[in-house]
Order: sequence, then C-alpha cells, then structure tokens
Amino acid sequence: MTDPQQPSPTDRSDADDVEQQTCPKCDAQPGSPCRSRGGAVASAYHTRRFTMVPRLKKALRVPTPADRGPGRPWRPGTPPPAPIDPDLPSADIRIGYARCSTLGQELDSQLDALAKHGIPRDKIFSEKISTRVRVRPQFEKALRTAREVKAHAPHCRVIFTVYEMKRLGRDAAELTALADHLTAHGLVLEMLAGPLPGIYDPTGPGKLLFAFFAAMAETERENIRESTLEGLDTAARKGKHGGRPPVITDDMLHTVLRRRAGGESVEQIQPDLIIPTGKRKGQNPSVASIYRALAEHAKREAYPEAVEAAHADFAALKAAGDVPRPRPERVLSTEETVKTR
Repeated sequence: MTDPQQPSPTDRSDADDVEQQTCPKCDAQPGSPCRSRGGAVASAYHTRRFTMVPRLKKALRVPTPADRGPGRPWRPGTPPPAPIDPDLPSADIRIGYARCSTLGQELDSQLDALAKHGIPRDKIFSEKISTRVRVRPQFEKALRTAREVKAHAPHCRVIFTVYEMKRLGRDAAELTALADHLTAHGLVLEMLAGPLPGIYDPTGPGKLLFAFFAAMAETERENIRESTLEGLDTAARKGKHGGRPPVITDDMLHTVLRRRAGGESVEQIQPDLIIPTGKRKGQNPSVASIYRALAEHAKREAYPEAVEAAHADFAALKAAGDVPRPRPERVLSTEETVKTR
C-alpha cells in the first residue's frame, strides 16, 4: 500500500486527463498546463483542476510533465480534438493555395490544376510573392480558413492542397515547421506534382521522407541563386547591367544641354520632354530628374579634366624636386633586434 502523504508518480495520461478540463484558478483552457502568477508554466496542476478527474480526486499533488516546460514562459497549448459523432457522414474538404515569385510569372497553370482536382475557385488562395518574404498574406489566410473549417467540421478530413512543394517554400526548417503545424491542427497536406505527389501523412516514416524532400527543395533554391548570380556577373562583363531604363535618355540630355546653352531654363524645357520607355512612358520627366541627369553629366565631363590636372600638378612637383621620397630602410643593430623580439 502506498503512503497517501507521498506524491504519486504521474505519467503522461494523467496530465492529458487533467488538461481535458479548464482550470478554475488560472483559467488555463483545455490542452494547456496551468500557469503561475508570474506567467510561467506551473510546476504542478492546481488542486481544483486535477480533482475534476475522478481517479485523481484523492491525490495531493499532480506534477506538470517535463515536456510541458515547467518554469518556462507559458504558452497556450493545442486544445484536444472534440469527440466526433460516428453517425456524421465524413467527407474531404480541400483548401488550395497557389504562388509564384514574380509579377512576370503566371498562376494560371496552378489554378487550373487545383480547379481540375475539384477545388472551387473560392477555396483557392493565390498570390505573387517570394518565399523569402516571411509573412505571405494569402498563405496565412488559406491556413486560417483550413483551421476554421476543421474546427466547424471535425468529422471531415480537411486537405491543404498545393501544386508542388516549392509553392510552400524552399527552406527545409520552414517546410518541416509547416508540416508540424498542419498535424497539430488535424490538417492533411496534399501535393499534385513534384517529387512527393499525393496526400502526405506527416507521421511515422512519412515525416522522414518529407524532411528529405524539403532539404532537396532548399538545395534547389541555392542552386538557382548561384546560377542567377553567375548570369548577372557574365552579363556585367559584357556591359549589360540590369535595372530599369533611365528616365533621362542621352537624346533628352542632349536636347536639355542644347536648349540651356540657348538661354532656356530647365522649367521651360521640362514640358517638351517625353519619357520613351518604362512605367512612365509618354509622361514628362520631373524637374528633379533633369537636374540629377545634369549633375551626373557635369561629373563625367569634369572627371577627365581633373585627372589631367592631377597629372600636370604631379609633373610640376617632380620637375621642381618637391616630390616626397620614401624613407630608406635602416639596418637594425644586434641589440635593437633583440629588443624588438
């Protein structure tokens, strides 16, 4: 017979049974451990909470398991799933997500593939944004919708569907964290193409397989980055530099210089100039853009003259013998050598 004065050992099932209840003292919701007044995870569940479990009514103390992090800052846990009525009909509900990195790319192929898979257009979220951006609004909205659907229909299987893995991201840690998030909320991940097509079950051996392909996606991202940098370097060597075209072209600058030489001001010339290319094609450049172009032109024109003037000054100093010469190296004596050592 055990001593009732000694705290009985508590395993994980005891903690799960306690966390099925809401704590009357600290208001911890189901799925979360109790918290102390200081805002940390309490070392033991409050008495009024664990006495709600019939088999723990006579226990003097129920410790908080180590995996809940006693003493650490308190965070709300995952609420236990609601009991499912076996008489309710089960169904698959899919939430689609499509993404591409740049505005120049098209989403039509992904949207068509998701629509052919039976996902209504109003259940497909799409955006043009890079995976380097940590906060993707439509992605967060799709996840929130999937969680809400699962909360309202726990008897249904909610499937988060994408065309391929790299639409979700290319960072292995981010993809693995996403899989854990989906699992924690009872969601299922599905991919239509790529190295891991089909419905993904992130439990058991499937988790290792997903981590492997997530690492492959991250490696592919690094290869794309290196290839892009090499291409930019090769183009720069050939004199081709990226970026948007200049607002003030050489012809426009020539016109400004010619008319200013004739006595006209920049404000008088500006209405007659038309931008030939770019987003502002057909519009007039701003006065500030014209002044910046004139300043850059003045620098380019002054550079050869400044170099020529520097060479002339150096030649004059050399002829006059005023050019400073380097100091001759002094040979150290034996005593000085020993001191420096």
